Amino acid sequence: MAVTASSLLDRLIRHSIRPKIPTKSRAAVSPDSNPSSILHRIAAGDLRGAIAFLRASPSSLPASVYSRLLHLCASRRALVAVRRVESHIISSAHPSPPSVFLLNRAIETYALCGCITDARELFDEMPRRTGGTWNAIISAYASAGHSSEAIALFIRMNRSGIRPKDVTFASVLGSCANLLALFLARQIHGLILKFGFCVNVILATSLVDVYGKCRIIDESQKKFDEISNPNQISWNVIVRRYLDLGLNEKAVDMFLKMVFMGHIPLNFTISSALVACSEATMLKIGCQIHGIVVKNGFERDYIVESSVMEMYTKCGLLEDARCIFNSSVSRDVVSWTSMVYGYASHGRLNESENLFYQMPSRNVVSWNALLAGYVRHFLWEKAFEFFREMQVNTREIDFVTLGLMLNASAGLLDSEKGKQIHGFAYRHLLFSDIFFSNALLDMYAKCGILGCANIWFLQMGSGKDRVSWNSLLAGYARHGRSEAAFDVFRAMLKETDPNEFTFSLMLAASANIFVLKFGKQMHAYMIRNGFEIDVIIRGALVDMYCKCRLVEHAVRVFEEEVSRDIVLWNSMILGYAHNGGGDSAIELFEEMKRVGEIRPDNVTFIGVLIACICKGSVDSGRRYFYTMSDEYGVMPRVDHYECMIELLAKHGSALELEELIQGMPFEPTISMWSRISDSCGEQVCRRLREGRAKDDDSVATRCKVEGMAMRDKLAGNQVARNLSAGLLLRVSNGFQQLD
Repeated sequence: MAVTASSLLDRLIRHSIRPKIPTKSRAAVSPDSNPSSILHRIAAGDLRGAIAFLRASPSSLPASVYSRLLHLCASRRALVAVRRVESHIISSAHPSPPSVFLLNRAIETYALCGCITDARELFDEMPRRTGGTWNAIISAYASAGHSSEAIALFIRMNRSGIRPKDVTFASVLGSCANLLALFLARQIHGLILKFGFCVNVILATSLVDVYGKCRIIDESQKKFDEISNPNQISWNVIVRRYLDLGLNEKAVDMFLKMVFMGHIPLNFTISSALVACSEATMLKIGCQIHGIVVKNGFERDYIVESSVMEMYTKCGLLEDARCIFNSSVSRDVVSWTSMVYGYASHGRLNESENLFYQMPSRNVVSWNALLAGYVRHFLWEKAFEFFREMQVNTREIDFVTLGLMLNASAGLLDSEKGKQIHGFAYRHLLFSDIFFSNALLDMYAKCGILGCANIWFLQMGSGKDRVSWNSLLAGYARHGRSEAAFDVFRAMLKETDPNEFTFSLMLAASANIFVLKFGKQMHAYMIRNGFEIDVIIRGALVDMYCKCRLVEHAVRVFEEEVSRDIVLWNSMILGYAHNGGGDSAIELFEEMKRVGEIRPDNVTFIGVLIACICKGSVDSGRRYFYTMSDEYGVMPRVDHYECMIELLAKHGSALELEELIQGMPFEPTISMWSRISDSCGEQVCRRLREGRAKDDDSVATRCKVEGMAMRDKLAGNQVARNLSAGLLLRVSNGFQQLD
């Protein structure tokens, strides 16, 4: 449809909101009054008086007056006043066409007032458009977050033959960054070079931003380095892009480079650098940045103050964070919540609770902060109590709240509580968030309700992500469904890429069913696709190769890693022990002690004791058993006693075995009696074969039968300690008779 002056008049009629001004009112403000009268009102911020003057004046005003009035409307976000100004611009100019410059300013003002519809309507009805008109509407759409529309208008502008300006390119590049439209951004980059804008700092900064958001950080850094004199915004963009990509150390390096070059950073730049220090736990550099904050007078800036407090909180210096919090003059619910979360995340739950109940006001994030502390530190029953209190005191329950409660249900392995949370979410329409969906899937998987987990997984549809797949895989692997886990893994490869955690699960599944072929395939896949084989993956590989009886491969994987954690050491020690390499396991344990980087834990000593059983070395086993508590502070558990019982029953003295059991801090378990029964029978039969026993094997038979009887009785009613001692005495007498 053709846009004419008459269409503009029709728009004027539709948007006309000027009532008929009485004669008396016209006398108060003369149409022939000097424009300085309205300028005085504008300068004084009297928008109502300025609009009243405008309504009383039928003649056109100077363009500078309209511009200042539109600026005042934008600062007040006074949409109705903007419409009146636009109407006056059009009506006072009739029959001549209105000023394109002023209509462009009206488009910009509509955008600043948040009314993109009026801006677009005015743009469409303008009989003549200039490059400024296109720039105004494209910037309006870009600022309003309508990136696709901004790009579409830019394409129309380019086809119409109007040459864009630098601000137009900046707006369009911002829209490309929001849409992650890398191909289009490269094309616009070519136009920028074609039109000779390559040295413009605004456009260069926009290029840094768009390449950074599209994760082409090397190109982003290259564009930044080409800026001869980067401004504060340029530095802020490059620091932020590194932070968003998780390259925290590089973000801090760029910030420090900025400071060393004498630039005063923006508060947002300081905040980004402090967040990077928090994420990477770079406390020393964080303290240096705090010094820069004080030196440049940012210590009372709310954004910077909150970031400094968060940095100290995440790095564990809660007292320093509390000092900043106590001295803050602008404490609000955000800073209160930050301190509550800081104490809760570091296990200081009493202090977190005290601070929480002192809060003058709370929001759902405040409640979730303390709730997350309970869940993180395995206080799952306490988490449910707090959730009930939360339901009484606030209706602000969100996806995070319910996700945390599902984590607590999974921790308790209480599927009934998890189902109640599921029902609560369904009733309140709070089940569409990916965080909640993954938490629900994880709860069903951990509780072993794999049918429900699979159904919910299918219901997630296209909303599944890598975490969803890994949760389902973990459920199958944890509950012995390794074959099904491999089926899920094959389906996963068709939809998303696995990560290191995925491969650790699949290696564990291969180890569970002793399928060396699949384990080798996982190992080869990671190598071919350049995955980082970190210490966790190496531990899983060592465990898989050892369980599949390929110890030499496990040794090669173990020796490739320079830095080893306790899991990797334990996997190799246990691998040797379970594959008959008792001497090698003991040697590896002694090497671990010599290195001294890692302290043995309870699993380490289980491996060492199994190695002693394999060697038949009672003396070594006895020494390691008592050393683990005396030197390493590892208190013996049921597993350690079971190993010692098996060692003494197979290779030691029955009297010492009896003393060990009588000295245990708990009653013998069924598993212990099974080991005694089996070991006694094996030892007696071995002595008979060796000719060390008498021809009469009645004692051997009695030992075996009585051991089995005692095991069966314990399985039924947990016979008291005196019966256990009596059996041991009879077994001991039987050995003495055999000898």
